[in-house]
Amino acid sequence: MADYSRWTKEALVRRVQQLEQDVAKARQRPAAADTTTSTATATPKAKKSMDPSRYASRFIALKLAYLGKRYGGFEYQPSGALPTIEEELWKALTKACLVFPAPGASADEVDLVRCEYSKCGRTDRGVSAFGQVVALRVRSNKRAVYAKVLNRLLPPDIRVLAWCATPPADFSARFSCRERQYRYFFTQPAYFTEDGSRPGPTSSAGSASQPPDGWLDIDAMRDAATRFVGLHDFRNFCKVDPSKQITNFERRIFAAGITEVADVHSSLRCLSSSASSVSFPRVYSFDVRGSAFLWHQIRHMVAVLFLVGQGREPADVVSQLLGVAAQPGRPNYPMADETPLVLWDCIFPPLGLPGVDDSVDSPTAGNWSDSLQWLYVGHADNDDAGEPPSRMFIDGLWRGWRTAKMDEILANRLLDLVTAGPVTVAESSHTTTSHTTTRIACPGPPGNKSHVFEGGDGPRLAGIYVPLLKRPRLAAPDDVNDRYARQKGFDSADAMRQTGNWRAAIKARKEEAKADEAMTAE
Repeated sequence: MADYSRWTKEALVRRVQQLEQDVAKARQRPAAADTTTSTATATPKAKKSMDPSRYASRFIALKLAYLGKRYGGFEYQPSGALPTIEEELWKALTKACLVFPAPGASADEVDLVRCEYSKCGRTDRGVSAFGQVVALRVRSNKRAVYAKVLNRLLPPDIRVLAWCATPPADFSARFSCRERQYRYFFTQPAYFTEDGSRPGPTSSAGSASQPPDGWLDIDAMRDAATRFVGLHDFRNFCKVDPSKQITNFERRIFAAGITEVADVHSSLRCLSSSASSVSFPRVYSFDVRGSAFLWHQIRHMVAVLFLVGQGREPADVVSQLLGVAAQPGRPNYPMADETPLVLWDCIFPPLGLPGVDDSVDSPTAGNWSDSLQWLYVGHADNDDAGEPPSRMFIDGLWRGWRTAKMDEILANRLLDLVTAGPVTVAESSHTTTSHTTTRIACPGPPGNKSHVFEGGDGPRLAGIYVPLLKRPRLAAPDDVNDRYARQKGFDSADAMRQTGNWRAAIKARKEEAKADEAMTAE
């Protein structure tokens, strides 16, 4: 019997449909067949399978980009309701015969481990990436252009940007990476305001002044962002997963700041002023570079920055939350939305050079350059002769961008029409720089409520705001780990970790418990 535990959802659906068709055909056959009148039917020719042992292999690295909104994350999850990036990558690799399933296994069973696979980042559901890196061993072919082959088989929102033909022999996409870069995008204003009012001069960081509803104090956010830089314990800016039994929450941040994103324009008249050439909304990003990050760390950092930008918290709340001696447990606050987050790039400096300190604590940490020799799609050396470089690749990206751009334009024009009224003839012909608009009222929160922005398409209606440091605290990581260990039958987390391979010990205990139940049932 086949093991379906690692089959993709799509493959399982196909299997069920096939079995239903087989059952229907069996029911249509007569109960007894007359062998004298029956005609011989040709046996369908079995599809010839490739023998992996007949081909040489090559260890390569791939740089991927994907839009994560319709995926359940990067890492394959057998029980996931949504497809994952690894699932789609596996299907493309096996269809191109670049990797092969285990002998006797179906190609529908995702098994990347067998090809010396490693990945740099584990982006969560809805998170995108423009510089994700994986390493794996594939079937070698001197004429193979891996990026082009895979891009023809991958969905349009997953692209291979480049591949490296000669990564170091001991290269690991996870452990050889010394710097990961993330960007989180947001708009100014963060959401539609009550009357379209614009903020005055930006308040000084940490002041008690609060920007108008919907607007963010960018300078205060910049002040708060710089406080992340350095080596800090980020237990109050992450979600603790007890199954990982993490005890070290220190991570080094090389740089963090708020940057305005250029060349992004979708203005609304109701938010712009005739006395100023500056139009709104504007787009900003929180840019952060670090050695490594904890689970949901970026989204928790951004959530606190948004509270600072809305005037709910002073900028130094970041410093106070980083002081884990005084704040041992994380205050209960929701993390920011996942969609605007992008894994921007992964940096792999040369490692193991004589006399060179390549650790994340070295004086040169954060100033590295990537040592991998990437062959990017579109370079003449990476395309077949006679074909215009990257024509199909760029055309596919253009089509995806244009579809999204048309949606943006139509939504923008409709919102502008509703909020500012119809465009006059003078405005439509650009003969005047001033205009008269009638702003519609957009009710603000009730007196006992407040708007809290968390990175999504609109604010969350909350009650009276309670400062972070006055909120109930979650259990400290040590307590969470101990509770998990006791649930698994150990006295404490320390006792569980002292067993060595504690995951194998837990699995063995489960198997013993099942065996005891079976014996009792007999």
